Amino acid sequence: MPDEKEEKPVKIEELDERIRSMRRDVSNNSVHKTKGELPPSLAGIAARAGVELVAGVAVGAGVGYGLDLWLNSSPWMLIVCFILGAAAGMMNVYRAVNGMGMSVGFGNTRGKTDPNREE
Repeated sequence: MPDEKEEKPVKIEELDERIRSMRRDVSNNSVHKTKGELPPSLAGIAARAGVELVAGVAVGAGVGYGLDLWLNSSPWMLIVCFILGAAAGMMNVYRAVNGMGMSVGFGNTRGKTDPNREE
């Protein structure tokens, strides 16, 4: 196998310089913009509020109806789960209107990124 071309071992410094060069090329060619929030439209907020409320009530009523059929306790589980679903839907509407449902987690993260905020 002396006919095969032997590759020279690459020095660590050369490899490091090639990696840095590639990173510079990539960072110069790509645009790094932070994704800003879209301005919420009134129609979008109203549609989301309606869907959140209807979904909460529908899921609560469905679970209550299923429990009533299973436990033969008609209509008590339907009433209790309907009320719980309506409360959950209202809480989701409240979060959506206040902007809490737009970020990861349950807290409002807007105040944490404010540099002028005193803690």
